[in-house]
Amino acid sequence: MRIGITGHRGLSESIERQVRRLLEGAVAGEDRSRLTIVSCIADGPDAWLAEVALDRGARLEVVVPADEYRAGLPQWHHDVYDRLLHGAAAVHRIGRVESDEAAHMAASELLVGQVDRLLAVWDGLPARGFGGTADVVAYARRQGVPVEVLWPEGMRR
Repeated sequence: MRIGITGHRGLSESIERQVRRLLEGAVAGEDRSRLTIVSCIADGPDAWLAEVALDRGARLEVVVPADEYRAGLPQWHHDVYDRLLHGAAAVHRIGRVESDEAAHMAASELLVGQVDRLLAVWDGLPARGFGGTADVVAYARRQGVPVEVLWPEGMRR
């Protein structure tokens, strides 16, 4: 089973705790020897699910939207990003230099094209910019990829 991840960044600690539990539950029944997680490993749900994959002995594949992608992530996340990238069994690069909305959406489209199911840590609201979680969910649905929305009930970001 190949599972992709998309989700909101910058979540509060209380939402993070709940989302981490939801992510664990979403992959709990999967055979880890046959499980591949595909992620852009940004701070937040992308990295949290990638950590679950590596902790469970599953395969991790990383999609890198642009050469400048890491530099655009928060400084505090760089060590986590580097560790996850190093632990990846495969790395897919989009071939872009600038880490902009178009590169992020292109990476998400590539990710969606490689998975059997997409987990979306999404509050159900429209994207705040092109390539946001809502856009990725809509794209996956148009492509016929099943989407499982994970969001703590009653929480707002």
